[in-house]
Amino acid sequence: MTESDLVFLAVAGPAVLAGAAVQGSVGLGLALVAAPVVAMLDPTLMPGTLLVLTAVLPLLTVGAEWRHADLRGVSWALAGRLVGTVAGVWVVALAAPETLGLAVGVAVLLAVAASLSPLRIGPTPAALGVAGVVSGVMGTATSIGGPPVALVYQHESGPRVRATLGCYFLVGVLVSLAALALGGQLRLREVAAGCALLPFMVAGFLLSGPLRRVLGGARLRAALLAVVALSGAALVVRALL
Repeated sequence: MTESDLVFLAVAGPAVLAGAAVQGSVGLGLALVAAPVVAMLDPTLMPGTLLVLTAVLPLLTVGAEWRHADLRGVSWALAGRLVGTVAGVWVVALAAPETLGLAVGVAVLLAVAASLSPLRIGPTPAALGVAGVVSGVMGTATSIGGPPVALVYQHESGPRVRATLGCYFLVGVLVSLAALALGGQLRLREVAAGCALLPFMVAGFLLSGPLRRVLGGARLRAALLAVVALSGAALVVRALL
């Protein structure tokens, strides 16, 4: 392992741990917190590295709360994601790594804005289908695919949100990884980096249980959205400069 590899793990690892703790608490957050850090360290690792992590974490979430999942809603969102994934692969094939880094930053800021919006959208088939399309494009191109679907479920109970998003991520991210691999846009280096960060992800998920009891989902979510917004803004500025 080279010195640059150790630096990458030392910086990206805590971001993955924090993101996994957030996602384990509120249903999403791993990519929102970790993607800006990984993209700033090495934009060529995006989106594959984060997609590997976001494919594994839902296994832990669904295993804990699968009984609360809205499987009918997940099916509508996944139908939309299949359409959006095709567009996402096209974006990855055409865009330079720096452009993808900028896209990650913009996606993060849009996700934060959407999370703070007073707009109330219920989990209807139409809303979930549209959210799935947008999520497919964002998730495949930038690894951040959760916010559109999460916005639809933002007024549901915590267990329902976490279990439903977990089921959606589990299938949707695997579809994105398969599409990128078939399109020649997923490299072994990205997969290896994702696997190296898995211990941090597991540690973050284990922390999410106590965090849910101590901090409460709303308080934790508000604090970390501020950190996510700062990370996204820093990534946008870096890409533009």
